[in-house]
Amino acid sequence: MSGTGTTSAAILAGGHARRFDGRDKSRLVVEGHPIIVRQLRVLQPLADEIFVVAPDPARFADLGLKVYADRRPGLGAIGGIETALATAGGDRVLVLACDLPFVTEALLAELVARAADGDGAWVRGARGIEPLIACYRRSALAAVDAAIDAGRLAARGLADVLRMREIGPAELDAFGGEVLLLANVNTPADYARVQYGGR
Repeated sequence: MSGTGTTSAAILAGGHARRFDGRDKSRLVVEGHPIIVRQLRVLQPLADEIFVVAPDPARFADLGLKVYADRRPGLGAIGGIETALATAGGDRVLVLACDLPFVTEALLAELVARAADGDGAWVRGARGIEPLIACYRRSALAAVDAAIDAGRLAARGLADVLRMREIGPAELDAFGGEVLLLANVNTPADYARVQYGGR
């Protein structure tokens, strides 16, 4: 699978989850299902291929997914994005952090649609851009590589080098609302909160 018009999806699961004592956040159960299983359900209708960016393939063997380690380990989110773009076969690459249980197919489909030109599209919430709820053009890899080479390692700093369209705060209500869509599981307190719809 490759070429113009195709879409890949990468679930980024390479974090150390230090605030979770190293537990695999992608396997935390929300509303009866592990987060990564919930994500696969919304990605499958949209993507021609789905893979995981993580250092340990054995963690995902039961899901039948290909797993790729970071090309440049230790860079955090921007390293995961770079690996996703370098690995994907599709022209557009959905990139999703593994700890977001409430992203919807409709939201991701809109990101794919808005990534038809430029370098892609991402969500902008009240806290700013969300580079791990995004659809990048694979052609953005050169700019991401250049940013890393220059020591610009903050993923949100990609806003300075990429031409990205956005789904902004005022639009998120149509897809389920910012509180729900952007609810992630960074801490045990976050995990408790998502059990109540991210509130």
